[in-house]
Amino acid sequence: MPKKVYTGKVVSDKMDKTAVVAVTRTFQHPVFKKTIKKITKFKAHDEANKCKIGDQVEIIESRPLSKDKRWQIIKIVEGEGR
Repeated sequence: MPKKVYTGKVVSDKMDKTAVVAVTRTFQHPVFKKTIKKITKFKAHDEANKCKIGDQVEIIESRPLSKDKRWQIIKIVEGEGR
């Protein structure tokens, strides 16, 4: 089974080796057909502490690294950290 890959924005980098990434997805409501924007926050592993707030990053699913951390940052798409 392939691992999930999402693109999101770093909203917090205050933790050591961890960044909080907000992933935005849009979908249509099944009954009312209105477009809804939903934001989900993931804690992602950032080994080198390269990510800064506002960076656009790609994250991939991984094994549990801590109580809340199940994602790893693959690359910084755009931002100061690259």
